[in-house]
Amino acid sequence: MGLIGILIALGALIWLAYRGWSILLLAPAAALLAAATAGEPLLAHWTQTFMASAAGFVAQVFPLFLLGALFGKLMDDSGSVTAIAEAMTRRLGSGRAILAVVLAGALVTYGGVSLFVAFFVLAPMAQALFAAAGIPSRLMPAAIVLGTSTFTMSAMPGTPAIQNAIPMPFFGTTPFAAPGLGLVASAIMLAFGLWWLGRAERAARRAAPGARVEMAGGVAARAPHGVADVSADALVRERAIVANAFDPAETHHGERSAGGPPVLVAILPLAVVIAVNLLMSLVVLPRLDLDYLGDPFWGSTSVMEVGGVWSVMVALLAAIACLVALNFRRLPALRLTMDAGANAAVLPVLSVASLVGFGSVVAALPGFALVRDWVLSIEGGPLVSLAVATNVLAALTGSASGGLTIALQALGETYMEIAASSGLDPALMHRVAVIGAGTLDSLPHNGAVVTLLAVCGATHRESYLDIVVVGIVGPIVALITVIVLGGMFGSF
Repeated sequence: MGLIGILIALGALIWLAYRGWSILLLAPAAALLAAATAGEPLLAHWTQTFMASAAGFVAQVFPLFLLGALFGKLMDDSGSVTAIAEAMTRRLGSGRAILAVVLAGALVTYGGVSLFVAFFVLAPMAQALFAAAGIPSRLMPAAIVLGTSTFTMSAMPGTPAIQNAIPMPFFGTTPFAAPGLGLVASAIMLAFGLWWLGRAERAARRAAPGARVEMAGGVAARAPHGVADVSADALVRERAIVANAFDPAETHHGERSAGGPPVLVAILPLAVVIAVNLLMSLVVLPRLDLDYLGDPFWGSTSVMEVGGVWSVMVALLAAIACLVALNFRRLPALRLTMDAGANAAVLPVLSVASLVGFGSVVAALPGFALVRDWVLSIEGGPLVSLAVATNVLAALTGSASGGLTIALQALGETYMEIAASSGLDPALMHRVAVIGAGTLDSLPHNGAVVTLLAVCGATHRESYLDIVVVGIVGPIVALITVIVLGGMFGSF
């Protein structure tokens, strides 16, 4: 009965979340349902298991949510994201519209700008480019997904995406875990996605040369209404908050600059994020005497457990300082912009923390032993079973971060024991877990997918097949490659 209760609770959580119910209510309710069916004490699990784990997650990663959302909002309101997108458009031109959209999205998200902010900037640029090039607008969402939600989210070494940060406390890793394998996976995702989108573009030109401009223009005409309204849509908001680290309701708060900075000024804060992150991870922290962290006063921790989070925090702080210094006059309402950025972090981090609490309750139930044994018995070794676990949970929750947190909260300690006994590098597990969570998360109920289609004025029927190929098939090919290479050569 315990296992059936876990499945019923998980099914109810997924179904009601898809219907737009708040995860803040659903996660504890589902956890209590699972505990009740197992005959476990309800109030004890709520306050001692659920809340303790949720609070621990907030304590570990809230600075990343806060600084990431603040940085994204400052980049948006200063006009920096728009300046980068426009520069990419001018550089590559309408003849390479798809490549321009993909690279612009990759640049801003690898530099730390949240998905939701990137969607609102990239969609109008893509509409104009696709209309000028005569490319069907149905390909816009897939092009944006490829640039923002694949390799820069899960594979690129050092990416400040929250998905890349989640495994660090569990595995004692850094944002640059398995950098060589991450670059290989990134190249596969990018090349595969561009090949598919180029193929789709050529097929569309052959099939209906007269209809494609009209289609692009039609969507472009609808887009302003979609862009203006989608951030206030309650259903989109509830789905989006567990798919990215930015609350859509804060998008229109603050005040945007009337003009953007020069492109080099716009790019510099992104470069600061990457450079400082690398410097902290590989040079500064390894040279500091941080033995005091083992004292109970500091939580009996170690630099291995907190160093990754510290590196990203310092990188984002340095980038924020750089951005404000360079764009002070372009931020007409700095306090309002910073307030909006800070507020935008609260609901996402609490929502993901609630999923962590749910995962902790489930992992504490006797029936979960059957799930753990099944996962670990999957043929192919621990890397394959870890990939399957994160894939399945990301698919069920419709969220890479949500599925990853549930999987690691329930199984992270077990996989660390396996790594210690078998000599498996935790960095390799980190990279496999993150890429695995970024594959089947892009099912139709994924919050980022729903949000992006709304922003682009597109439908699942028109655009979802291309999203599947670039956002699911390509990453799965990359994931398989990483597992094979990691099994043969280890982490590199």
